[in-house]
Amino acid sequence: LDIITKQNKRMIQISTDEVYGSLSNDTAVEESKLNPSNPYAATKASAELLIKSYITTFGSDVIITRCTNNFGPRQFIEKLIPKTIILANQNKKIPIYGNGKNIRDWIYVDDHCEAVSSALFNGKSGESYNISAGNEMDNLTIVRKILDIMNKSEDLIEFVDDRPGHDFRYSMNSKKISSELGWKTKSNFNENLKTTIEWYLENPDILNNLSSTVLDQTPWKSSN
Repeated sequence: LDIITKQNKRMIQISTDEVYGSLSNDTAVEESKLNPSNPYAATKASAELLIKSYITTFGSDVIITRCTNNFGPRQFIEKLIPKTIILANQNKKIPIYGNGKNIRDWIYVDDHCEAVSSALFNGKSGESYNISAGNEMDNLTIVRKILDIMNKSEDLIEFVDDRPGHDFRYSMNSKKISSELGWKTKSNFNENLKTTIEWYLENPDILNNLSSTVLDQTPWKSSN
């Protein structure tokens, strides 16, 4: 922040929908209260507050973007979608935390990149922009979609202990970035999910040099 302020450069802070906290029925807008409920989200919210202090005090040219869950090729395999693909391909049990009803809004990585680019080059300094694609689904539905595309049995699904700080639902309204910057998601979730599955099946070397604990059912326990 000091460097970009002194050099009069623009900075984009990539934040997350998690800063709004778990929502039952509401959909967060940029003016919604920040209410992080886990350590990761708290660090993101803290970074936003520090940035806002620089904007107010020094006039720093910073824009904050808050995005929903990304997916696509090359994502680290601890995440739900790649982990499910890899385990299903190995005919191994796929862990579902809790009852599988936790809801996330999914966006394809290319759409996210285009949204960030729009904010960088066209966004208004000091503003925050929500980035979402309107693909709200619970985790169990996501896993079932993957198994269906891969022609694998749902018998591979195994419900395990919920992970700590697992918020029930995140949801954001992205009308602001759409109306002000003209960004809209272009991707079709199901088609992009197929593309993602194909990439992981064609690139098994992604597992090279990775700890086996990455694919554990409850990795937070393995690391203790």
